[in-house]
Amino acid sequence: MAEIVYMPKLSDTMTEGVVAAWNKNVGDEVKEGEILAEIETDKATMEFESFYDGVLLHIGVEIGKAAPVNSVLAIIGEKGEDVTEILKNAESPSDDEPKEIEESPVAEPETKNPIPAESKQQENTPTPSVSVSNDRVFASPLAKKLASEKGIDLNSIQGSGENGRIIKRDIDHYIPFTPIQKQHSSLTPVGTESFTDEPVSQMRKTIAKRLADSKFSAPHFYLTLDIDMDNAVASRKAINAQDGVRVSFNDMVIKAVAFALRQNPNVNSAWMGDFIRRNQHVHIGVAVAVEDGLLVPVIKFADTKGLMQISAEVREFAQKAKEKKLQPSDWEGNTFTISNLGMFGIESFTAIVNPPDSCILAVGGINEVAVVKNGNLQPGHVMKVTLSCDHRVVDGATGAAFLQSFKKALENPFSMLL
Repeated sequence: MAEIVYMPKLSDTMTEGVVAAWNKNVGDEVKEGEILAEIETDKATMEFESFYDGVLLHIGVEIGKAAPVNSVLAIIGEKGEDVTEILKNAESPSDDEPKEIEESPVAEPETKNPIPAESKQQENTPTPSVSVSNDRVFASPLAKKLASEKGIDLNSIQGSGENGRIIKRDIDHYIPFTPIQKQHSSLTPVGTESFTDEPVSQMRKTIAKRLADSKFSAPHFYLTLDIDMDNAVASRKAINAQDGVRVSFNDMVIKAVAFALRQNPNVNSAWMGDFIRRNQHVHIGVAVAVEDGLLVPVIKFADTKGLMQISAEVREFAQKAKEKKLQPSDWEGNTFTISNLGMFGIESFTAIVNPPDSCILAVGGINEVAVVKNGNLQPGHVMKVTLSCDHRVVDGATGAAFLQSFKKALENPFSMLL
């Protein structure tokens, strides 16, 4: 008997999927465990295996098309089996959703004196800023007198009075064009207007929905702090001097955040509607830019890991993200998020809280600037960070205490390595 294959739910936030590729054609034999299709979710493109043996009798979603979760993706059965009745009776949870009511066209109210089409067209025509009728320029008597005395052509003035009327103020503020300006003002701009419409990817749809929900439902506030990075720069240089070791500043930021979260557990929390969840574990999401948008793989139990292990995981996640090979387990469970744009030369920015977290840390670049130390002006390295907080969970003093712990960890790197 034929079996219906439904569009799978491949991530916790997935509501629909796009078929990126079919590995089988109608009529091909399919074995259980074989890759049937590649499905683009809101976060990655994933291979989808068949659960059945048989022949692919029907493809319900074409390549590049989107379909809601639990809609008919395909039908697998015996060769020659008729699927017409199966498709007719196929049901999915999406069928239970209320359908949009088709609105009836609303008749326009009749008017006693309808405006002729020609009059409507004239009504919609933009009114010129200088009102002219029968080659007569509308201007106040005083404006005409002043223009005559100064030798100003009223046709070259844009009136600021009612209905474009030229008044004294326009004459007083008039600046005549130079010959070059006159020449260029009469030139018609040369160019072609063009644009390209691109379909919104599943990832971009999810980013838009989740961050819009966060921005408009979570009351954000922001705390910004400068951090002296001289010791961090020196420590990283010493660490990377060892053979085969490569640690980035971002790795040090992750370690410092994990250190600060242990000291400030209330920041490691989430708003759950009618209760606040205080997380005892530290899972740090690290925002990674990819072609279609943004992914946030998670360094789990980051507070228990050393710099080398954090560095290795971040590099692996970045590579998998670019190749669209991240799995749901890679991006689920974050309790805090870091967004670092320092490598792009960004000095500072604010980020939107990544649900279900209550905070996200925006990290800017490290700049070499003049700083005052012990009363003396000298060169130094400064990094600016901004903590975005959900005020329902984290108050200003709580966020500030976290930033102080984070600052202390980065300004004394060996304290978080002990």
